[in-house]
Amino acid sequence: MLGWLARLVSEGLAIPFDLALIAAFGAALVLNALEAELPQVDGLIDVEFEEPLRIFTAKGALMAEFGVQRRRAVAFDEIPPLLIHAFIAVEDSRFFQHDGIDAIGLARAAFSVARSGEATQGGSTISMQVARNFFLSRDKTVKRKLTEILLAWRLEARLSKEAILSLYLNKIFFGHRSYGVAAAAEFYYQKTLDELTLAEMAMLAGLPQAPSVNNPLTNPERAIARRNFILERMHVLGYIDETDLLLAITAPLTAQRYVPVIELRADYLAEMARQEIVQRYGEEDAYRLGLRVYTTVDENLQREADEALRRGLMAYNQRHGYHGPEAKVEDVAELSVEALDALLAERPQVPGLPVGIVINASGSMAEVYLGKGETRGLGLAQVKWARPFKTENWRGPAPRRVTDAVAVGDVIRLREDKPDDWVLAQVPKVGGALVALTPEDGAIRALSGGYAFEWSKFNRALDAKRQPGSTFKPFVYAAALGKGYTPASLVKDERFEMPSAQGMWRPKNADGKFMGPIRIRVALSKSRNLAIVNLINRMSVKYAREFIQNFGFTLESMPVDMSMALGSGSMTPLELARGFAVFANGGYRVLPYLIDRIEDARGQILYDAQPPRACMECWIENDEEAARVQAVGASEGPKAPLAIDPRIAYNMDSMLKDVILSGTATRAKQLNRDDIAGKTGTTNESRDSWFAGYQPRLVTVVWVGRDDNKPLGKGEWGGTAALGIWIDFMQDALADIPVATIKRPEGMVPVRISLSSGDKTRSKSNSRIEYIRDEYQLMTLGPDPVRYSAPVARKKAAPKRTAPRMMDELF
Repeated sequence: MLGWLARLVSEGLAIPFDLALIAAFGAALVLNALEAELPQVDGLIDVEFEEPLRIFTAKGALMAEFGVQRRRAVAFDEIPPLLIHAFIAVEDSRFFQHDGIDAIGLARAAFSVARSGEATQGGSTISMQVARNFFLSRDKTVKRKLTEILLAWRLEARLSKEAILSLYLNKIFFGHRSYGVAAAAEFYYQKTLDELTLAEMAMLAGLPQAPSVNNPLTNPERAIARRNFILERMHVLGYIDETDLLLAITAPLTAQRYVPVIELRADYLAEMARQEIVQRYGEEDAYRLGLRVYTTVDENLQREADEALRRGLMAYNQRHGYHGPEAKVEDVAELSVEALDALLAERPQVPGLPVGIVINASGSMAEVYLGKGETRGLGLAQVKWARPFKTENWRGPAPRRVTDAVAVGDVIRLREDKPDDWVLAQVPKVGGALVALTPEDGAIRALSGGYAFEWSKFNRALDAKRQPGSTFKPFVYAAALGKGYTPASLVKDERFEMPSAQGMWRPKNADGKFMGPIRIRVALSKSRNLAIVNLINRMSVKYAREFIQNFGFTLESMPVDMSMALGSGSMTPLELARGFAVFANGGYRVLPYLIDRIEDARGQILYDAQPPRACMECWIENDEEAARVQAVGASEGPKAPLAIDPRIAYNMDSMLKDVILSGTATRAKQLNRDDIAGKTGTTNESRDSWFAGYQPRLVTVVWVGRDDNKPLGKGEWGGTAALGIWIDFMQDALADIPVATIKRPEGMVPVRISLSSGDKTRSKSNSRIEYIRDEYQLMTLGPDPVRYSAPVARKKAAPKRTAPRMMDELF
């Protein structure tokens, strides 16, 4: 070391060797003392990836990217030689000749400082930069500089030149949170290293010295000057010829900020996945490990879900009137285009609803500024729908002039009604959610948590705890079947009252009428409130709550009184979908899940979901065609636990199909399928509108309501607002799904029962076949039978007899 120091001083400063030797001896004493404090270089050899978190669909379409820091390592032989030459030319032209410390370079740098007073030439070698950037602090002290020199020398002794250069190119900072030349190539040029042009290589080589000052995005003139200097150095050193130099120097600036190409915009789902990854890996590692998260999402179903929900909420919006502008801008005429653009940039960007400012308005036409010099005109035809909203049940008169709807300074939304025909619009005040999952394993295939994530990040599908209304009734009826009742058992649809803490509780039917004793099948399909109150009163709330836990609901979500049977508890759309999956898959309890697998930045699988699966081959006949909503993973996997007897699932499936065939959801018959089933739901004053339905391959739940829990308005029942969205979605979602045929479980026998009394009968008139669990075939009316009494003719009445009421089909 002593000779080396003497040579450095002698060659660099041209002083007598004996004086250099004395100086070197003193320096050696200092360096020997520092050597014991030097950090180990072993940990430097492994370059850690540091890349954003990426979320993908089941088929690999990018949904989102979280985290902005990038660090990507590449092997030395993957780095183009010309790119290596660009860095060597500007950072350390004698890199392959020196042993870590370039004495000539240090001397020239010192002389330059002494002559000009500024550091116009760098004296640090690439090895010294590696030592400084990855081991030492930024303190500008003599001790730190000496430590840097000694570390550089140790690096050269331990590693090859190629290894040191590889470390440098993989770890150096390039600005905009990009570390390593590969990450920089992607950020600035969206290219791999072998795709870079000579001009782009030189541009990247100019960044490490001053990533902010020489940055092509923030200081393009300075960046081009730095690039051209490097190209000239490469030419002087013989790395490129004259032609290459001229072509590269005249090349235009092509750098642009990296923006991930989102192939499927599904921000509610992406945020769900992000939160789960943060829970698994922590806030720091989640965004730097380069994790690739593959979800269960089907991109086609997701697009259909978003579009169906938006169409449905927009239709509701137009039924209830225009709420007025989002905001008002004063003195619009005095604002510059730049000022208008700045105002528009502050507004949320909602898909399909561009925001604009009314800059001119008359009785026949309004001019709307949309930003960047673009304007649109609105005539009376484009605003005629916009009757002013008064209350949920009342709208004002239709506009007779354009200025009845909009005024100068209004911040409004537009919607493309037909190609190049834009109409006045607004982001719906009403909220909504749609969730679709595979009943076989609980895979979430589509989820929309609101009209637009950009407008409201509140995920109503996951976090909105709402009263389910009558969509909860099937679980109560399933509990009744579990207690020994059958679809033929009679329940009393009649007046009921009982004392409560709030006074006398008097539940009512939606139509205010009574049907008397009716079969459970009819009570469910017609959604008779008083009938199910009668039933739960007979079998006890305690029993029902305990049984319903089998569907995955917690006791906390179910009230301890009889109002529970009417859906007065609280649950999210996703929780309700999980419950209905039990009916769809033959009785198995599955757990909804979103993340199918997690890979690290190198493609190694860190997590692979193996969800418990329902026995679908036990439930439906084998279909030849492959359904696009099949479970995500392999068919083999752990078996899901049974939530209910498959025979109960069979009865419930049959009765829920009647809801569509002859009950409160007959609109769904337009789908022309006999394998769909479901239940409508509406809460008091139509504050919530629900439809929960399924085909054995796909469960879909739709909720519509206001975030402030205000009423939706007259006529906005589950069979209107929510069901319309469900039909719209399922029309496309089931297009490629073959009709499923349910297998009847063993242990069920056909029993012909009377449509009026529910009793076993031999008469084919006014009767139907009901499949009953064999142990109950002789007691179709259940453990505490309600007997049916035929209407009796009054003495003064006409002699003709009253026929029994026909509740549904006769077969």
